[in-house]
Amino acid sequence: MPVEEIIHRFAAKEEEFRQARDNYTYTQTVRVQAFEMNGDPGGEYRRTSDIIFEPDGKRFEHITNAPASTLRLVSLSHEDIEDLANIQPFVLTTEDLPKYSLDYAGREQVDEIGTYVFQVRPRRIERGQRYFEGTIWVDDQDLQIVKSYGKAVPDIRHGDNENLFPRFETYRENIDGKYWFPTYTRADDVLHFRTGDVRVRMTVRYTNYKQFKTSARILNPQPVKPDATRPPDQPPQN
Repeated sequence: MPVEEIIHRFAAKEEEFRQARDNYTYTQTVRVQAFEMNGDPGGEYRRTSDIIFEPDGKRFEHITNAPASTLRLVSLSHEDIEDLANIQPFVLTTEDLPKYSLDYAGREQVDEIGTYVFQVRPRRIERGQRYFEGTIWVDDQDLQIVKSYGKAVPDIRHGDNENLFPRFETYRENIDGKYWFPTYTRADDVLHFRTGDVRVRMTVRYTNYKQFKTSARILNPQPVKPDATRPPDQPPQN
């Protein structure tokens, strides 16, 4: 299959998956740890949430457990929270393709799965937008992403304000026999701040996927017109 055809087909399947995932609730458990370069701990952040979707399709996060953060070497920004929702569980749909350049890097086995490997990078960085940059592995049978490795970009530096992001690896599993859902993300990276290096570890687990809605529509009820050929209170003839 030509490379362009592979890209076209897996992006279409990713679009199907994105729509299917909107029909599922799930639980997301996040843990972020920071360390001095000598190994001394620099605090921890934990959060467990139920991810649900409102009837209009908007994503809604209900936090069920969030102890006070003890992080002192780094802090979680708005971009970090956005990346947890959209970049770590990276989905590359037909709609998203114009934003990215893809370079085919060959074939590779991921466990027992044959995959196509692509290097992915944003074509340009738009102000206020978040992107994925790295490598994706696409199942050569189901034509869906089964693994991604890279980072959220861009890093943000404004004077003394630095917002840097670690490299991560996300794995997907086949949950419903048709689509591959993200189930585990991990990161273990050193962020190079001007004030010094900080080691960051992160794990994200996605569990309890459950389908919660269908595509059925309830139509507006319409009054039934009486039978003009039948007198009132007279039962219909067999």
